[in-house]
Amino acid sequence: MTSPSTIVIGYVPTPVGEAALEAGLAEAKAHGDDVVVLNSPRRRSTVDGEFIDEAAADELVARAAAAGVTARVDQSDHGDDIVETFTKVAEAASARLVVIGLRRRSPVGKLVTGSDAQRLLLDLDVPILAVKPPR
Repeated sequence: MTSPSTIVIGYVPTPVGEAALEAGLAEAKAHGDDVVVLNSPRRRSTVDGEFIDEAAADELVARAAAAGVTARVDQSDHGDDIVETFTKVAEAASARLVVIGLRRRSPVGKLVTGSDAQRLLLDLDVPILAVKPPR
């Protein structure tokens, strides 16, 4: 029997993060994968709406277990660059897939602010599943 593969799920406590979590857990369950839920604020601050507390991290692990998936939450301080963060975590976990959520943005918003998701899609050397939350 082979050991399970790993999926890295980018998670923030928003509808975008929830969409990524749901899709990643479904994919992991379907293929017998383990999961690393990446919740690492890039602003290097633990006072951040995207940084979940220990109780919320435990809840994510419990949700994964309820779905039949083994998971752990990674909240390491990996620095400010999102591609480097995902690369480090994916390499450390020998991930076969990364799951990210996408925000709905206007064409002007995309032009003016750029896109972390676009950088991940272009620069990460692991297959990526990108999902949008329901409207």
